[in-house]
Amino acid sequence: MTTALITHPDCLEHVTPAGHPEQVARLEYILRALKDKDLTRINAPLGSEDDIMRCHPASHITDLRSALPNVGNRQLDADTHMSPGSLDAAFRAVGAVTKAVDMVIAGEAHNAFAAIRPPGHHCETSTPMGFCLFGNVAIGAKYALEHHGLKRVAVVDFDVHHGNGTQDLLWNEARALVITSQQMPLWPGTGERSDKGGHDNVLNLPIAPGSTGDQMRALYTTEVFPRLRAFNPEMIFISAGFDAHQDDPLAGLNWSTADFKWLTTELCKIAGEICEGRVVSALEGGYDLDALADAVGAHVDALMEASA
Repeated sequence: MTTALITHPDCLEHVTPAGHPEQVARLEYILRALKDKDLTRINAPLGSEDDIMRCHPASHITDLRSALPNVGNRQLDADTHMSPGSLDAAFRAVGAVTKAVDMVIAGEAHNAFAAIRPPGHHCETSTPMGFCLFGNVAIGAKYALEHHGLKRVAVVDFDVHHGNGTQDLLWNEARALVITSQQMPLWPGTGERSDKGGHDNVLNLPIAPGSTGDQMRALYTTEVFPRLRAFNPEMIFISAGFDAHQDDPLAGLNWSTADFKWLTTELCKIAGEICEGRVVSALEGGYDLDALADAVGAHVDALMEASA
């Protein structure tokens, strides 16, 4: 069995303004870091509107189409922009995640990493925000449940910013457990422990600025891993943001590349115990280019080791 790498050149055509942290170079650095690894490489299809509408209303897609500029750049909010290639990139991002689900369930890959942009975990039901246009991982979770008929799935989001969009999109989905760790205080300001979802299906783990990887390991060992095992999902999704890295400019946690490798390895071990190793990971944040490439390389190494 292998690890699939699913991406598409269209994801490089989502162009943000000069100086924007969510830039084309992020994916270029990642693909360079992964170029010599023994991966099953797949071009992402375009995601379908039907799959997107498992999470978003048709009006959300219509609004994004209306906002798409013919040239230049259009600003949707303080952080979120569209260029002429952005909507195709966003559809490829969704398609990468649903293709990953298909491959892992069919046994065509043991696990998969979707190297995509724009990211997804901040996009709420009808509100693009935080660099995100569609809720990529939430859509993948609903696709696994509704298209493939899985009974339970889990999302683990270790991006440094709270996945408010994933929480919003899956709040009332009893078949999905959403576990997120995030620096607090930090944008977007959501992710309190008291937010537990419509079916006690959300676990938020705020982390204090300056926290280390050792503190993260203790938190995940005592809270995340037991909750995952108790829920017993048939697939684990990872919202893989790497901006908790000590070198990242947008936050203040002190995780190392080795911490991301450890966390991925442990999640894969749990998946091996409870769901035949089924893991689908999708890129979220990470804004220091060298640290991002290094951490993604370690993350994918752990996926590959679990596939061996």
